[in-house]
Amino acid sequence: MPEVSAGPSHRIIVVGGGAAGLELATALGNGPGKRGLAAITLIEKTRTHLWKPLLHSVAAGSMDPDEHELNYLAQAHWHHFRFRFGEMTGLDRAERLVRVAATKDEEGREITPSRAFPYDTLVIAVGSVTNDFGTKGVAAHAIPLETAEQAARFNRRLVNACIRAHAQPGPVRPGQLHVAIIGAGATGTELAAELYQSVREVIAYGLDRVDPKRDVRIVLIEAAERILPALPARISEATGKLLADLGVEVRTGARVAEVTAEGVRLTNGDFIQSELVVWAAGVKAPDTLAKLDGLETNRLNQLVVLPTLQTTRDESIFAIGDCAALPWRGHAGDVPPRAQAAHQEASHLARQLPRRIAGAPLQPFEYRDFGSLVSLGKYTTVGNLMGSLLGKGFFIEGVIARLMYRSLYKMHERALYGTAATLATTLGRGLTRRPHPLVKLH
Repeated sequence: MPEVSAGPSHRIIVVGGGAAGLELATALGNGPGKRGLAAITLIEKTRTHLWKPLLHSVAAGSMDPDEHELNYLAQAHWHHFRFRFGEMTGLDRAERLVRVAATKDEEGREITPSRAFPYDTLVIAVGSVTNDFGTKGVAAHAIPLETAEQAARFNRRLVNACIRAHAQPGPVRPGQLHVAIIGAGATGTELAAELYQSVREVIAYGLDRVDPKRDVRIVLIEAAERILPALPARISEATGKLLADLGVEVRTGARVAEVTAEGVRLTNGDFIQSELVVWAAGVKAPDTLAKLDGLETNRLNQLVVLPTLQTTRDESIFAIGDCAALPWRGHAGDVPPRAQAAHQEASHLARQLPRRIAGAPLQPFEYRDFGSLVSLGKYTTVGNLMGSLLGKGFFIEGVIARLMYRSLYKMHERALYGTAATLATTLGRGLTRRPHPLVKLH
């Protein structure tokens, strides 16, 4: 039976609590939700939110996720929307129902039953998942970085590997403390740089039987001819030079044939021994989207949308963020799956959905590319900013680039908390920080 609720006649459901979905639900709750013009509901399969670009820092242990996670139930209470726990499994467009699977706890006991939620406007913002391209052994032996739980799992395995190597009676085995990162996009590249330092910091806490120079090896594997292939060549070159200076081994033009418990086999026959393997080589939208009652999808399962962000076959359903395929006007492909795109799309829909409620025509979305930034931990940040006056990009690095990178996260926090609360939270983290190790050790 569908869940029925009293209140405003127009029901807006947002499925997915990532950067785009949570920002949108918060803005709508503070707007038409607070004014009683619409009932806003966010459906999400996890309990807490963590900004996805931070996951590599969680995996490296250089950031404690507890300081940055946001509870959906609390956010809903504070910002006039409802949170419903569960994963979308299907859609009935004729009846305008979103179907959600039952949830269970660690012991297998049911928390919530399978349910159906009625909507007048539906926004799908379920993000992306790892695309392993059917590569043998990835599911069994590689860790993706899609969620905070996966990032924390990798960090625990990393710390355990260091402690194990120190405590074992014999010397460190070949490959025992090697990490293979498959995919040299932003996530893989940033992780490689942060791991170089964090592994050494873990070892420095008394694990003196391990020699980081001799025993630790980080290999970054990329199928394209250069790292960061989606970004300008100058960013790729600057990043590659830094990684080389750190001692990170970079293998470009290298395709993975198989991942095993002992390491990674390439299509050219080379075998890279590694105890830990991270798969960051590709993304796609969840498979569920390809089965959503006839909605149009592309080969990556993304929902194809119009310039208004409405799906091509149903004007009452919108898609934003990584799960949406929107042609980028003036460019050959679609709007790229970046945090800035998700933020812009959420902000746009927050202005347009009240117009839909009022029966006014919707305005098209226009993506503005502000450039790209890559954070390499404590070492540097590099990127390019798009000059709105000059019509072209210019290269930046160092302190200015690092501040710009951090400002992206502050924009996300501001959309969720407001300006005053973001400033207070940032100041509070600095003032109340207790003595702690430089990396997460548990």
